[in-house]
This record gives sequence, C-alpha cells and structure tokens, in this order.
Amino acid sequence: MYKNTALVAALLSTFGLSGCATFSPDGGMTVVANVADETIKKDVVSMRTADDAEWAKGAVQDLLRRSLTVDAAVQIALLSNRGLQASYNELALAEADMVQESLPPNPTFSIFRIAGNGALEAERQIVGNILALSTLPFRSEIARQRFQQAQLRAAGETLRLAAEVRRTYFRAVAANELVGLLTDAKSTAESTAQLALKLGQTGALNKLDQAREQVFYAETTAELATLRQDATSSRERLIRLLGLWDGDIGIRLPQKLPILPRRPMSLPRIEVDAVEHRIDLQIARIELAALAKSLNLTEATRFVTLLDLAGVDRKTDEKTGIAFRERGFDVQFQIPIFDGGEVRVRQAAETYSQAFNLLTEKAVNVRSEARDAFRVYRSTYDIAGHYQREVLPLRKIISDEMQLRFSSMQVDVFALLTEARQRIAGLRAAIEAKRDFWLAQSELQTAVNGGGTSETQRGLRASTTAQAGSGGL
Repeated sequence: MYKNTALVAALLSTFGLSGCATFSPDGGMTVVANVADETIKKDVVSMRTADDAEWAKGAVQDLLRRSLTVDAAVQIALLSNRGLQASYNELALAEADMVQESLPPNPTFSIFRIAGNGALEAERQIVGNILALSTLPFRSEIARQRFQQAQLRAAGETLRLAAEVRRTYFRAVAANELVGLLTDAKSTAESTAQLALKLGQTGALNKLDQAREQVFYAETTAELATLRQDATSSRERLIRLLGLWDGDIGIRLPQKLPILPRRPMSLPRIEVDAVEHRIDLQIARIELAALAKSLNLTEATRFVTLLDLAGVDRKTDEKTGIAFRERGFDVQFQIPIFDGGEVRVRQAAETYSQAFNLLTEKAVNVRSEARDAFRVYRSTYDIAGHYQREVLPLRKIISDEMQLRFSSMQVDVFALLTEARQRIAGLRAAIEAKRDFWLAQSELQTAVNGGGTSETQRGLRASTTAQAGSGGL
C-alpha cells in the first residue's frame, strides 16, 4: 500500500517539476533583431506596448523630415509596415505553441461515489499519461526547434520586406528621373512642332518633314504621360510598403538615382557566403533536424501509443459499520494487434527523406542563384559605367559640336533637333542602365542573405514541420 501511494506521489511530483516552461521577455525577437542588424544594419521592433508604438512613430517622423534615401525607406518600412508586425505576431504565437508543447500533460482526477441500503462506496483516482510524460524531453526539443524555425521565418520576412522596399524605391526614383528627362524633351519637341508648323505655312517645309516633327511631339507627349503614371504607381507601391497612412503628403523622393560606386564589390566566396547565410537554408536545416528527432521518437513509440497510470483509493462502508479501505493502481495501454506502427514509421521516414531532398535541392539552387546574381550585378555595373564613361561624354561632345555648327550656320535647326532626340535617347538608356544596376545590387543581397522566398514554399515548409512536431503521438 505504501508503494502505491509513493508511486502516485512521484507521478504528481514529476508533473509539477516538469511544468516550468516560460515565455521569453522579448517574444523571440532577439534572433530577428540580430539578423537585421548584422545583415542590413537596421532596427526592428515588435510593437507590443503603447511605448513601442510611440517610439516607432517618432523614429519614422524623424526620417520623413528629410529627403528619402533608400536606407531611410527600409528603416521606415521595418518600423511601420503592419504586415511585418503581423509576422512578428506569428512569432509570438509560435512561442506560445512551444511553451504549450513543452509542458507535461495535466493529470486527471476523478471521484466515484455510490450509496444504497446503508452501504457506501467511494473511489478516487488520479490518472496520468505516462507515455506522454516519458517522451516529453523529445517533444520539447522538437517544439524548441520549431520555434527556432519561426524565428528565422520572421527574420526572412524582415529581409524580404527590406529587399522589396529597395527594389521599389529605385524604380520610383528612376521613374522620377525619366519624367524629368521626358519633360525637357517634350518642351523641345513642342518648340520643334510649332516651328515646323510655321515653316509649313510659309512653304519652306514640306508635309513629310512637318509630319515627322509633329509626330515626335505627339509620341513624346504620350510617352511622358505613361512615365508619369508609372512614377505615380511606383510611389504608391512604395508608400504601401512603408506602411504610411498619409505618406503621399510626407514622403519626399529624390529626382535622380544615386551615382554608381567607384568600384564594384568583389565577392570571391559568394557561393559559400550564400550557403552559410541564407535564411531559407537555415530553416531547412532546422526542419531536417526536427524531422530526424521525430523519426526517432516515432520508431521508439511505434508499438505503444497509449499508456495511462492511475492511482486508486477506494473506501467502502457496509451496514455493519465496518469500513474497508483499499489502495492500488490501474494501468491502461493499447495492444498493437492491428496497427503495429508501420504506417506512422513509414510516414515519418518518407517525410524525413522528402525534407532531405528538398534541402539538397535548395542548396544547389542557392549556389546557382548566388553565382547568377553576382554575374548580373557585375554586368549591369559595367554597362551603367560604360554609359557614364563613354556614351554620355561622347554625346555631350556631339551636342556641343552641333551647337557650334548651328551657330556658324553650317547645319540647320532640324539637324540640331535630330541630334537632341538622339541625346535624349542616350540619356534615357543611361538612366535605365543605372536603375538596373541598383536593382541587381538588391537582388545580389537577397541571393546571399535570403528574403525572397515565395508564400507557397513557406506554407509547404510550415506544413511539413507541423507534421514532424506531432512525433507520432
């Protein structure tokens, strides 16, 4: 009888001592903050209190007082984009799941009492799931790794938003620069069209040449309207990413793209850096480790899926006034007659193999993406630099020489205007080449650090990991 009571007491003690999992003070944001600081040199905050929201609002207002740079745009987005805050909420939910899965199962207490004809029988039971308790360390470790995945997913969302802001920023600024260029071109084309109309009225210009000048003005006007619409759409896209309610009033974009850096980056270890730092690869590695533990747990519990231990205390009072007291225990477990666990083991093994193959494929793709992104980066730098060093200076020489010849009446005004159209085309190509370089630089950063994962792939990985977390129980 003493042994049975000690067994129940030990069971209760184990339950009490094991239930000590707690929430972290920052909700798991330390990993996200470290990734943001080391990778893009930016601050992040999960706005859980009014003070957090007030601090973020003040920081955003300070950044909006100046002309918006790409770094300022990224920082504003990280502080005010509510979609990103929703990702941080998902991280907090993942931590709650980790804490819940790390706690031991609650025991069940039951009371049975029946009386009649002067007799009374009472029984008390406390029941605990021994199998769940014995596998608690394995399940806790799996839950911890799933939480680490959630932290990296939140960090990946941070990098994804930063990369998207950079791309949209450069497109918006390039659109502004092209609008400025085409605005000047429209003024020139309008003057040319009016001159051609007057010369045509005097008979000094035939209808063919007159129509050519007028159609240039018409095409330039239409193209300028298209570019203005593109600039407006790019601006609105940027405002959405920044999470600004009244951003159209406060945001001030520069009119020109930044100048090219003096030298391109040299990344001899580009593939190694990508494999080491890519967030999606780190998530896949943690997932594979969690699935390995899940497979081991499934194999260890394949034959026993239910094991309950109950401590029983029964008291019986009969008519004679004599009371009997009995103590003991009750054990319940399933007999693996029809289901020997083969299905669960096969499912766990195939899930592990699937994750391994996906990780291998991801590693191959990451190396290739990094190489391709670096080649595009270098080629766009060379092309943009070629325009800056060769094409535009030569265009300026041609323009100056044409001005001199026009002043000395060696060429007419239409030859001068033809050269002006060619110079505008060269300037536009140079702007687009510089825009492509800055976009390629953003893509290179994404290829090395991550942040470009699609929603479908994230959902697939989350689903696979959720299957692993059950541990076959």
